Amino acid sequence: MLGFKNMNISKGLICFIAVFLFINTSIVAQTQYGANDTLVHEAIVYNGDTIELKTLNNIYFYAKMTQAQMTAAAKYNRLRNAVYVTYPYARKAGIVMNEMNATLATLAEKSDRKKYIQSKESVLRKEFTDPLTNLSVYQGKVLMKLINRETGNNCYEIIKEYKGGLTARLYQTVAFFFNSNLKQPYDEKNEDAVVEKLVKEVQRMYGYKDIRKMDAARL
Repeated sequence: MLGFKNMNISKGLICFIAVFLFINTSIVAQTQYGANDTLVHEAIVYNGDTIELKTLNNIYFYAKMTQAQMTAAAKYNRLRNAVYVTYPYARKAGIVMNEMNATLATLAEKSDRKKYIQSKESVLRKEFTDPLTNLSVYQGKVLMKLINRETGNNCYEIIKEYKGGLTARLYQTVAFFFNSNLKQPYDEKNEDAVVEKLVKEVQRMYGYKDIRKMDAARL
């Protein structure tokens, strides 16, 4: 009987010691702070109370576009696409034509000039015939503007210089029936300001250097 009583006392003592150690360990653990035990938050004092401050994400509201806005956006996207498609061709043509003009200025004989023009014409045809036949009429109009930008001359003046006045007038008549004009100017500060902006965008995107020649009226 005494042994049984002593056994109960021993069990009770063991339980007491276990509980004491658990509590003591918990207290010690709570006093040891780790790197992630403290969370830093912004706070603000509002009406004498300090409360947590949070910045919510922006919420954007979009209104439905009007018919006029959709028309303007479609017009802009059409022009942007045309500039992206045609500017590389206009730039290549501009490089060749500017080189031709520099060479022609050194040739005094008409026969030499004609021979040189014919040699360069074959190069231009080989380079541009296939891709340019796939352009739309609208893209062709934009291309003519960009050629004017790169060379400082409109397409009528270029054809007249290289092929003669009769051929230039013939091409101008054909262009008229397509609601176009070989003599259309390039005015980067007014009428063609958006085109100029898009050209600069293409240049930045593809790393093109500006090789154009500008006449005095455009400066």
